[in-house]
Amino acid sequence: MTRVLGAVVAVTALVLSAGCSDDSGDDAGSGNNSGDKPTTLEKVTYLTGASILGREAYVYQAIEKGYFKDAGFEVEVQAGKGTNANLALLQSGKVDFAVLDITAALIEYGKGTFKDFTIVNAVQQRNLQCIMALEGSGITTPKDLAGKKIAYLPGGVARALFPAYAKLAGIDESKIQWINIPLEQHPQNLASGTVQAATQFAVGKPGIEKAANGKKAVVLPYTDYLTDLYGVGVGVTKKAASENPDRIRRFNEALLKGLNDAINNPAEAGKAYAKYQKIQPEVVAAAENTLMVPYVKSGSVAVGTLDQQRVARNIAIIQGAGLIPTAIKPEDAVSFDLLPKS
Repeated sequence: MTRVLGAVVAVTALVLSAGCSDDSGDDAGSGNNSGDKPTTLEKVTYLTGASILGREAYVYQAIEKGYFKDAGFEVEVQAGKGTNANLALLQSGKVDFAVLDITAALIEYGKGTFKDFTIVNAVQQRNLQCIMALEGSGITTPKDLAGKKIAYLPGGVARALFPAYAKLAGIDESKIQWINIPLEQHPQNLASGTVQAATQFAVGKPGIEKAANGKKAVVLPYTDYLTDLYGVGVGVTKKAASENPDRIRRFNEALLKGLNDAINNPAEAGKAYAKYQKIQPEVVAAAENTLMVPYVKSGSVAVGTLDQQRVARNIAIIQGAGLIPTAIKPEDAVSFDLLPKS
């Protein structure tokens, strides 16, 4: 995902006693395989994709429902700054789990910029990257972007993929003026007319329209032309994955339970988000989770699943676009064996 310039927001997930079973013994048990709930919680840091917007509500669902506690974790949520910055923090050991745009992460691996990470799930089966504008901006099709000012985040996958998207969509990229603006400021800048379009996530439409006082958003998805791209997933270091794979599976399973709850009950997800965050109102967070449903669910594919052949096609697309010099193997950057057991 993209980079977001701004202050990191940290939210510590407190272990709630109400409605939870009594597992407050003193024995350490976060790594036991006896089937009992862990008695000592491991504190871990989880980095969101970019800022902490409503689409990230699933992590708070997992906290609220006690899924992380049952798995043996106390989770601190921090605001991410996009895939490049998140990879840097992950590899430095400053965070344990980081949300990454899978396509962007594959690009960084293929370029050799970042190598010490592995992706352990796919939060979204389809990529959310898009260009968004407002009605009345003169933009209704991709070709209309020529001659316009577009807000973007340096280092973000939306900007990196744009030349490939532009070529397929027939956009004259040489006529575009790119404006560097933090992600959370895109809605206000679109509403004010400072820019005519912005690199965005498709599920960010409710927030854009709220900032524009109800004016409808025009969404130009990259997936209209760049098919087979995954959305975001969670990454860990290769060392963490190899030294204690059970730990990664337990965290992964708890997080994906929260994701499943969020898309099955977006209103509840909005409440969970609003309890911990004030960046977006509850109603906008709920709307974002409603829009997330077709991106998270894909036919009979299980939530969070990564398919090796699809990852290979994802790699082929970015190599064909000239974003990586040579092909890489799916298993180089993805741990298919660390998905939760069904």
